[in-house]
Amino acid sequence: MSISPGQSSLPFQPMSGAVVSSPFTETKWVDALVDCPGAQELFTYVIPAGLSVQPGDILSVPFGSQHVGAIAVRCYHEPPTQLEPTQVREIDTVISAGFFPSTYWTLLNRIAEYYYTPLIQVVRVALPPGLLARSQRRIRLLTPSSDPIPAANSSPSGLSSLSPIAQHLLQLLQSSKSGDYSWVYLHRQVKGASRGLKELAQSGWIENYLEPPEPVRPKRRQAVILVEVDQASSLTSRQQEVLSVLKRQGGELWLTDLLQLCQTSSSTLKALERQGCLIIQAREVLRAETAAAIVPDTPKALTAEQTQALTQIQSVSGFTQILLHGVTGSGKTEVYLQAIAPILQQGGSALVLVPEIGLTPQLTDRFRARFGHQVCVYHSALSEGERYDTWRQMFNGQAQVVIGTRSAIFAPLSRLGLIILDEEHDSSFKQDQPPPCYHARTIAQWRAELEQCPLILGSATPSSDSWVTVRGDEENRGDEEDQGDRGENQLSSPSSPPSLYLSLPTRVHARSLPAVEIVDMRQELHQGNRSIFSRSLQFALQTLKEQGQQGILFIHRRGHSTFVSCRSCGYVVTCPNCDVSLAYHHTHSEAQPFLRCHYCNYGRSHPNTCPSCDSLYLKHFGSGTQRVIQDLAEHFPELRTIRFDSDTTRTKGSHRALLTRFAQGEAELLVGTQMLTKGLDLPQVGLVGILAADGLLHMSDYRASERTFQTLTQVAGRCGRGETPGRVILQTYSPEHPVIQSVKQHDYPAFIQPELQQRRSLHYPPYGRLILLRFSSENPIAVQTAAERVAQALATVQTPDMQLLGPAPATILRVARRYRWQILLKLPLDAEVKLPDITELRALCANGVSFLIDVDPLNVG
Repeated sequence: MSISPGQSSLPFQPMSGAVVSSPFTETKWVDALVDCPGAQELFTYVIPAGLSVQPGDILSVPFGSQHVGAIAVRCYHEPPTQLEPTQVREIDTVISAGFFPSTYWTLLNRIAEYYYTPLIQVVRVALPPGLLARSQRRIRLLTPSSDPIPAANSSPSGLSSLSPIAQHLLQLLQSSKSGDYSWVYLHRQVKGASRGLKELAQSGWIENYLEPPEPVRPKRRQAVILVEVDQASSLTSRQQEVLSVLKRQGGELWLTDLLQLCQTSSSTLKALERQGCLIIQAREVLRAETAAAIVPDTPKALTAEQTQALTQIQSVSGFTQILLHGVTGSGKTEVYLQAIAPILQQGGSALVLVPEIGLTPQLTDRFRARFGHQVCVYHSALSEGERYDTWRQMFNGQAQVVIGTRSAIFAPLSRLGLIILDEEHDSSFKQDQPPPCYHARTIAQWRAELEQCPLILGSATPSSDSWVTVRGDEENRGDEEDQGDRGENQLSSPSSPPSLYLSLPTRVHARSLPAVEIVDMRQELHQGNRSIFSRSLQFALQTLKEQGQQGILFIHRRGHSTFVSCRSCGYVVTCPNCDVSLAYHHTHSEAQPFLRCHYCNYGRSHPNTCPSCDSLYLKHFGSGTQRVIQDLAEHFPELRTIRFDSDTTRTKGSHRALLTRFAQGEAELLVGTQMLTKGLDLPQVGLVGILAADGLLHMSDYRASERTFQTLTQVAGRCGRGETPGRVILQTYSPEHPVIQSVKQHDYPAFIQPELQQRRSLHYPPYGRLILLRFSSENPIAVQTAAERVAQALATVQTPDMQLLGPAPATILRVARRYRWQILLKLPLDAEVKLPDITELRALCANGVSFLIDVDPLNVG
């Protein structure tokens, strides 16, 4: 096998002249991406005579001593001149033909090029798990009979000359119906199997082979089907009873269900099958996440604003980027549903992306109520089998709606008619690691352009990037941006990508946005209130149950407290693996408190005395969700609470279970973190309390103000969606801050205009580009040296308009015992980036140093 000249990170047009296969050429060559750790290049193989291979096919190929999955990239009449044809190995077989269409290949190559990631890593992210799984090494008996006869072309010695280990292995293989066992199984059964297997192979009794890689196997289940026969007189009463039950159930049942209904055994059913009364056969069952029964739904009557938005969306043809800017509760989801309906009727498909898995239950239920079985869900919390089956459903070409998180952007939907990003501002759409560090919104734009379909970006608090992309430079819009103009549809200029701005400035049913009350916690402290709850919030909580309402309490941290410190010497208990303090966790009054690192998950018991001075005065500071729950239980024992954060939603189905409990009235308060801000629709919520808003506002990040406005506005929008007007109590130590005042007025333009002016002056996105190079290692010297070497290499290609910041330690230098350094590149929007080849940059890093390129990072600390 030889490496072809092409590198996986280079652009590639799959339908170009590079594909030069011909029916008159018996031998052809193919460049393939091999699924093996460390193999980043294209490898060239011979296509055997009689086997057809096209770009996009999934292959099984030999690679060293193993057989692995690969993807055909290019086909040739003749091999590259640098290769010796005799040294190139043949591919084994084609596992899946035509798996990648040409537009899909173009998309994957663009991702690899833009995000500086080897193409095979992009492919691994895009594929369902198991598709390119490794082959299994197996041992096969050449003549699997009771007295094996050697192959004709060998001269094995007799059984008596074999060692005891070899004879034991031979007996095992003879006992198998197929004369075949996996290499791993034989080594588990027989100690020292390697010597015995080598002896058997040399003697001609066995052969080694590799089972080709296969996708995850379909799930099958035994079904029982009734056959109409007229021989009831010859059946026993028990058999007649089984047939009667089967007939009453419509003539078909799963075998396990029938056995349970009839309280019988499988032998009874097999006897009936032998007599021709029924058939037992295996049927494929598609694995899907379990969901509650859904009551069918019909389209809702639209408001005038919704109708105008829907009309504009349906009038669009081809690729257009649409920003649907609707306040919380304005009915964006109903617009989505009615925009998708005609696409499904015409045989097309739609892709709906949400930022968090926790959003999928509510949204999925609404979509299934409208479109039934045409809706499927795809995200990382599904089992491997569920993801594989969902992938095949998407791949079959049927009209359908796929709802998923950022990885669903790679869904292999044919006839894609619409892409929707709900809550498009959310940072969860950006992948930080492993590479590629892609943003689902960016890939959605590329894919919509390739598929020539509209892209809807929906949000009550649009990202600054989407706002500028669709609305343009606000400073040059003159009086066009006054309050009365915000609802108008704005088409982009002819030179820019086609875009459309749609506004839903009011809630459905003319409901008002919740009133936001700002509480100055400095005044609360001066007036003697040391509680985490202001007096205004305390009164609201006291009357919550009396009014028959429910409420949400938002705190941006989970756990109990931020850190533990000694009041005598000032010592702070820190993580031994990271340069951060340990968070104090205390689940309930009878539990033992413990300390946990939220970066590496290190935990330890709470010390009785200060580790530094042995003082007894250790105190926890700050507040988290656990602390809020405990304080509520102490001061408001009549209020039932449910905690909703990443600690309580780790298990599969926990998001749905907790929200269902709350919706059914099992608690008056839902206490949680940012997960509460992500599009939850809870009409019964009349109160939202925001604790310690300043924790978000004063983070050292150029996006801190934008994130704070989005988070606070979104969580405020969870209330007042029902008949009762909503009320928001926002506690802060910075009540005069412009972001807090914008949240109070629900005024997005008042926030975004000064924010964009500041970004423009600093050349930060959306008025510039950032590329972050991250380094980490357990060796502090090695990681610093690697960062300095890469910085020197970048300096050689630096242009006058490129700023190179660093190398410098990360904001938190050490995480999980790994030291972290970084380099930040600032570039103009239209600058063409010419970085050195990523392989060359990696070569500058010593072994043990991790190197990652994050294009358009959202977190630069």
